[in-house]
Amino acid sequence: MSPHIHILPDHVANQIAAGEVVERPASVVKELIENALDAGASQVDVSLRGGGKVEIRVADDGCGMGREDALLALDRHATSKIRQAEDLARIATLGFRGEALPSIAAVSRFVLETSEEDGAGTRVTVEGGRIRSADAIARRRGTTVTVRGLFGNVPARAKFLRSAATETRAASDALVLLALCHLGVGFQLRSNDRELLSLRPGTLQERIAEIWGADEAASMLELEWEAEALRLTGVTQRPDAARTGRRRFTFANGRPFLDRGLGRLVDEAYRTTVAPGLRPDYFLFLQLPSEALDVNVHPAKTEVRFRDRGIVERGVLEGLRARLAEVSSAPPLGSPGPGGESPDQGGGAPPRQVSGGERAVSMVREGGEAGQFAFFMTGTGFDDAPESRDAAPVASRLRPELWQLHDSYILAATRRGLLIIDQHSAHERVLYEETMLRFREAGAEAQRLLFPLTLTLSPAEYSAAEELAPLLGKIGFEVEAFGERTVIVRSSPNPHENFDAEQCFREMIHELAHGSPLVDTARNQHERIAKSLACKGAIKAGQSLSQEEMADLFDRLFATELPGHDVHGRPTVVRLTLEELARRFGRT
Repeated sequence: MSPHIHILPDHVANQIAAGEVVERPASVVKELIENALDAGASQVDVSLRGGGKVEIRVADDGCGMGREDALLALDRHATSKIRQAEDLARIATLGFRGEALPSIAAVSRFVLETSEEDGAGTRVTVEGGRIRSADAIARRRGTTVTVRGLFGNVPARAKFLRSAATETRAASDALVLLALCHLGVGFQLRSNDRELLSLRPGTLQERIAEIWGADEAASMLELEWEAEALRLTGVTQRPDAARTGRRRFTFANGRPFLDRGLGRLVDEAYRTTVAPGLRPDYFLFLQLPSEALDVNVHPAKTEVRFRDRGIVERGVLEGLRARLAEVSSAPPLGSPGPGGESPDQGGGAPPRQVSGGERAVSMVREGGEAGQFAFFMTGTGFDDAPESRDAAPVASRLRPELWQLHDSYILAATRRGLLIIDQHSAHERVLYEETMLRFREAGAEAQRLLFPLTLTLSPAEYSAAEELAPLLGKIGFEVEAFGERTVIVRSSPNPHENFDAEQCFREMIHELAHGSPLVDTARNQHERIAKSLACKGAIKAGQSLSQEEMADLFDRLFATELPGHDVHGRPTVVRLTLEELARRFGRT
């Protein structure tokens, strides 16, 4: 009886391996560019015909290969990247499996031309995985790989390819992904002899501008953060510029990878700085010791595994939050405003005083990044942060002169320009963070009402008031049931002296009972109540403020964790730089 198990021929095994490595022309482009980068190329040129279905050509000026290496490179599992099993724990190259070239050659008509130095080179021709010739040629240092008729010998795979335009876009995306993490290398992409991309070596901001335009690059904030074994660099989008989050890229040790969990973590870092539904773009580069990263977890190398994921998650969250806390994360004058407006911008009688907070901020005038202030906030972990009891006198001495514009905006001159503060949005941020702090601590000091409020509520509102009474008490609203659908409010918070306790309570209970885009995105009841109180209880636009009130609001705003953004995701501050003024007046 003949055996049922047998060894597959090499060309069949190679075609099976190609199914893991080569899905479409973009896969070929990715693998060949990675080989070029590992070879030390300073320029990589990619040319496509028919979206790569007819021809793919990738040329580089890297180290090239001699004749013997060129032939060995077409054997399965032949690689220069690793020598022993232990090397898998410290991979520093993009390609390492030794499967790309033989897998591509198994499903195409394949030509490899390479040379270690100008002059003598080698051309190897392969058809369907079988070497047809290996000839000596004259060529310059580097390597050129030409792939024709991809999947021509595997019709079942070829029929799943998309249109030429779709395959061209996919190949372009693969090139862009690698170009973003190899800024010192030039890239060119041509399709049917038409140039699609020409990228020069430069900075990350310059590369983003070349690919997606100057507006996208200008909306980015530079990142640099180190904690434990992680170094985080890159750029992330200013909250006011966030839209659909189409450009979200992560790289680990120079290798692009996919990780939805980190994307959700970024969204968490932006909580209360962007409107619901908006997602910022980001380009995050993680640098870790090679032994802390496992890249050998996916055939196409699109995923990685972290030895200590907690370090990465903490670093990303803390790094982003620290960057968003800086005033430079607020939009400069002239940038598009956030979409949508909140209906809570009504006017009102001018308050006589804004209640003060114990947390204060001392500010040192300096011409640092984005031309704003360096803020040293108490309780935020910054070095040399003053104690809160001593900070107020320092803040008073260093605080810029303040003006109120149209009873709605506070103007503050800085060394490098002007800050324009929306008083309502600023007070929203202050109230939100102070309320969340009170939930974690002992609660708020309440103002006993001389005449308690007796309020009749709808069934849903009464149910919400009854359920949330303990939490409302923590923020100052002492509420007790009084008959069917009636409550008595005996005390209230006092965010400013013109505060209307009844109106605020009614609006809050309605919102908490029936929901709204603002409170529906909150993680828990504490956050729902804090957001609602911040929105309904803040100083309104149109209220006149004294110098003392403006100063108090200014200090309390910049003592918050995220002073540049209110709870709706709108900016609290707009920056007008001296450079922009000079440009507007034709002085540059």
